[in-house]
Amino acid sequence: MNKVVVLTCVMALTVFIGCKKDVEIQPQTQVTLKKKQVVYQVFTRLFGNTNTTNKPWGTIEENGVGKFNDFTDKALKEIKDLGVTHIWYTGVPHHDVITDYTAYGIDNDDPDVVKGRAGSPYAVKDYYNVNPDLAVNVENRLEEFKALIKRSHNAGLKVIIDIVPNHVARNYKGLTNPEGVTDFGAEDDKTVTYHVNNNFYYNPDESFKVPNWDNNYSPLGQEKHPLKDGEFDEAPAKWTGNGSRLSQPNMYDWYETVKVNYGVRPDGTKDFDSLPDGFGNENYSKHFEFWKDKTVPSSWVKFKDIALYWTALGVDGFRFDMAEMVPVEFWSYMNSNIKTKNPEAFLLAEVYNPTLYRDYIKKGKMDYLYDKVQLYDTIKHVMQGHGKTDNIPPIQDDLKDIEHHMLHFLENHDEQRIASPEFAGNAEKGKPAMVVSATISTSPTMIYFAQEFGEDGSEDAGFGKPSRTSIFDYVGVPTLQRWVNNKAFDGGQSTADETQLRDFYKRLLNFTISSSALAGNYQDIHVYNRAHTENYSDKVLSFARWSLEEKLIIISNFDAENTFQFELKLPEDLVKNLALKNGSYRAKDALYGTYESVLEVIDMKGKLNIKIKPLESLILKIE
Repeated sequence: MNKVVVLTCVMALTVFIGCKKDVEIQPQTQVTLKKKQVVYQVFTRLFGNTNTTNKPWGTIEENGVGKFNDFTDKALKEIKDLGVTHIWYTGVPHHDVITDYTAYGIDNDDPDVVKGRAGSPYAVKDYYNVNPDLAVNVENRLEEFKALIKRSHNAGLKVIIDIVPNHVARNYKGLTNPEGVTDFGAEDDKTVTYHVNNNFYYNPDESFKVPNWDNNYSPLGQEKHPLKDGEFDEAPAKWTGNGSRLSQPNMYDWYETVKVNYGVRPDGTKDFDSLPDGFGNENYSKHFEFWKDKTVPSSWVKFKDIALYWTALGVDGFRFDMAEMVPVEFWSYMNSNIKTKNPEAFLLAEVYNPTLYRDYIKKGKMDYLYDKVQLYDTIKHVMQGHGKTDNIPPIQDDLKDIEHHMLHFLENHDEQRIASPEFAGNAEKGKPAMVVSATISTSPTMIYFAQEFGEDGSEDAGFGKPSRTSIFDYVGVPTLQRWVNNKAFDGGQSTADETQLRDFYKRLLNFTISSSALAGNYQDIHVYNRAHTENYSDKVLSFARWSLEEKLIIISNFDAENTFQFELKLPEDLVKNLALKNGSYRAKDALYGTYESVLEVIDMKGKLNIKIKPLESLILKIE
């Protein structure tokens, strides 16, 4: 936790950011947080691809691929101007692919243990180099990525890449390891199932077998390939990435990967030191000191070295895949090492179990976790029409001690596109949800590339089914391609609806990163108005955000058909918290500037006449 957050914890008015509940909070003595952050997740190989063929299971020659060099100064400026502070380049480390790069000394990858033709970005084959698909000159691929880091920084963007500590590709092989670095598994004792310094778990007397395919599935579709023979040479068999101990995993297991051993025995007991009681309250420097004189498992050191390698190259942060499958003590070790080198590093983790949130934030020293199973899942139900906004305020209350650390999103590479029929079927339904997601807390906001154009993910690329843009195959992204406009990056081919939607995202995101109120305090008014206001619906949500300099009332209508008109009420405690007095105040929308109302405060209670259209949101600034 950074110093600014700690100060706000002690002195903020309503939002508690990791502070003790018995701290006395004094009105209007807020120390302003840093402004909110916005992460733009981009699937790197898809961004600059202008090929529109989209043949299922198409090759790189047939369907095309984007390159690092496609992120030109102009492209990066447009991303920055969207209201973005950090760019997460997904799929950078060298992972398995089917394209033949043997001319560059890279072994071919076996389709029997590769998902799709372009491969999963989470089956990393070499952590000390980058995906050869992404380079114009394969021999120069790392230099091309380093140039992209520099261009991104020049554009004012911080750079995030993936690290996947839970598993690696079955055929991991480093070609450009730094001096003294050996590959995962190179020094393992393969005659035993487990050893504390083995990088993998083994079935010593068995060989790996390719899964039995069902549902008419076949790697690469029906296409023949010299290595597609239902066999992969691995003896002894390693445990699979999702934890399967079978020598022949199921086709629905993460069969393309092997699980990394962090010193956890097969019975679940641990071969490493535990953190002292209460140590989660100590800062990263204390965690770093704690581990300095401790002997830790080999896998810990290997991943720490990987992270510091990329940090030294200028990478500003990491997104850690499936972090909850790795012991929290490792994260204390890993993240304290990263923060010691770069105190401002942005550390984001995929953790889905709410009972683990506080451990991974406090003990594991994560900056941010996905807020999926609470906020995202709840908002998704509301967008789909079968959920109520009544379920949102309790989430914020439950997470109020860690709300700053819970990153918000509506799309990412694992989730369905908003506009897909399986989600909402209409990108417009994302508007009120995006306003709520981006303004309800001090946490960072993340959007997925082409979300701002209403991409529906309907292309059948090969592996997997449509509704999310494929992460396994070469494919074009139509709405993005129209905006890219043959790499002019000016929206020259975008439809009117796509242009309008991107304008909405641009207005919203830029407002969030400039608003002091959104880095300040929060109070729900939805529950109060549900109880006291006529015509106020369970498809509407309202709350207040404020700082010393700025006071906001935010209302969103998730109903796609009905306009609601009501007298929004502000309870007395909120009026006091906003430091308002009896009288009239102008309330003007901060997004488009066309909507205005008057806030009347009488006997220290507020009321505001509201008329809100279908799928409309109002960010009313009290003046």
